Amino acid sequence: MSIAITTVLGNPLMQNVIDPLRELLLSFGTLGLLAWIVLKILVVAVPVIVAVAFYVVWERKLIGWMHVRHGPMYVGWGILQAFADVFKLLFKEVIQPTVAHPVLYRLAPLLALVPAFAAWAVVPFDARMAVSNANAGLLYLLAMTSLGIYGVIIAGWASNSKYAFLGAMRASAQMISYEIAMGFALVGVLIAAGSLNLTDIVLAQGGGKGILGWFLLPLLPLFVVYFVSGVAETNRAPFDVVEGESEIVAGHMVEYSGSQFALFFLSEYANMILVSFLTSIFFLGGWLSPLPAAWIPDVPVLSTVLGDGWWWLLAKVFFFASCFIWFRAAFPRYRYDQIMRLGWKVFIPITIAWIFVTALLVYFGVIGGGATGAVA
Repeated sequence: MSIAITTVLGNPLMQNVIDPLRELLLSFGTLGLLAWIVLKILVVAVPVIVAVAFYVVWERKLIGWMHVRHGPMYVGWGILQAFADVFKLLFKEVIQPTVAHPVLYRLAPLLALVPAFAAWAVVPFDARMAVSNANAGLLYLLAMTSLGIYGVIIAGWASNSKYAFLGAMRASAQMISYEIAMGFALVGVLIAAGSLNLTDIVLAQGGGKGILGWFLLPLLPLFVVYFVSGVAETNRAPFDVVEGESEIVAGHMVEYSGSQFALFFLSEYANMILVSFLTSIFFLGGWLSPLPAAWIPDVPVLSTVLGDGWWWLLAKVFFFASCFIWFRAAFPRYRYDQIMRLGWKVFIPITIAWIFVTALLVYFGVIGGGATGAVA
């Protein structure tokens, strides 16, 4: 299942370009297989890195507009500001504390970054576009997103700094707490879709009903819990007490500089984009159009634009990614006890109760009638 379902579904790009390229590389044996794997990794990693760069620019511009001030406007009219920041970080001196653990200190940024990129392997961008159409894609996502906690806590411990360790403990406790709420929310999605396959989950929200067929309305409490928990798990405002400069001096990353700090920065923003993608896929129908099929006119160009397609997924992702920025600009920071109480005493009970409600909705046929049956 490492090869996406696009060949089976008859994508011309897959049949005419990608399949011959894969066969050519695999004909070289082990070396060709390694080249094919590296190529697939680059196809996912490079767009994510570029998206993170422009996401940073959009964040600074949007917050500037909200605060009635200018954002970046000098380096390439502001568009290239993120790339200038990257070059600055790459050429900055990497200073390692003398008492830090030499191996784990260097390993921690990679442990934070690798799961953030590995999770993209099972994310479908279209009915015919996914690196891997794994049947247990949902479990794989939960596993990958949970591994990022190790990078945070090892960074704090290996730095051998009390401030860094305090920030790492707070970060890991917060991330674990909200990971549980996110997991329970996805159980409701699993029950509604009847599949762990992400493509099947999107297709289960189809059926030509438009927005009325999405899981947004019947699973509204789970949608709110999942997205807010995603904000908390990425340590973003208003849940950013882990990096509260006025309290604990930037948390687990305080002893990192240069390119190592950039890896933590990259993993955080990659996770924000990932949460935006997953929220759109699980609750807003992914690439499905919000318009019912009966409302789409039978006009060649217009029917294509208003019909299902990856552009709808990107539009939904852009909205949720902008919500991360809006939260940062608009809401004050929560106290740590408030954050933990929200996760354990509010979100987890809500998700458990709504899982039961979702099971009843599926049993009585209220939801779960979308177009399922993606190729296994």
